[in-house]
Amino acid sequence: MSAPTEHSESQSYRASGFSNRLGWGSRPALLIIDVCAAYFTPGSPLDLSSNPSVAASPDAMRNLLTAAREGGCPVYWTQVQYDREDMADAGLFYLKAKVLDVWKKGDTRGYDALLPGLEPRGDETVIVKKHPSAFFGTDLASQLYFKSIDTLVICGVSTSGCVRATTLDAQCWNFRPMVVGDACGDRTQGIHEANLFDMDAKMGDVVGVEEAVRKLKAGWSKA
Repeated sequence: MSAPTEHSESQSYRASGFSNRLGWGSRPALLIIDVCAAYFTPGSPLDLSSNPSVAASPDAMRNLLTAAREGGCPVYWTQVQYDREDMADAGLFYLKAKVLDVWKKGDTRGYDALLPGLEPRGDETVIVKKHPSAFFGTDLASQLYFKSIDTLVICGVSTSGCVRATTLDAQCWNFRPMVVGDACGDRTQGIHEANLFDMDAKMGDVVGVEEAVRKLKAGWSKA
């Protein structure tokens, strides 16, 4: 998408003082959230393929990944894993979403498998998390501060869940969240677009793939 999702309330939000632009900093990093077979495999309890636009999102993510690697921008990944047989390490999150057991250690369904072309390299950081936000209970913020990263290009799944939670926390930690709408996905287009609108109004900037690719390719010297 070349511009934030429009909504019937867009003008009202702007008139009230929302939807201002944060803009890009000079040291961006790419964060790819929870991308695995669970979201893209028919029959999976987390499958998003009933929303046709989701099918194109992995290609958008691959374009961002290629650009970040070409520009020398750091790349971070999140993956979910639960170690307790009773899922106690998921806490109340599991009571709300029993489908989380696709990430229980030892699960044999294979839904935690990575997608082709969206696999971390050895020099890229994988953040293992147990809750929606990539920041909650992890050292992600510390790692970003250590590298003086000021802008976080965010993509992955799902828009209303882990992407949204991570975007809010990124803003709270004073990183500039740049959410690439076409590189995210959710169960329905309506839910996807409503959450993009809300994030753009209050949490970060929703940007297009082309803009994000250009900034990531430029790297830190020209970003």
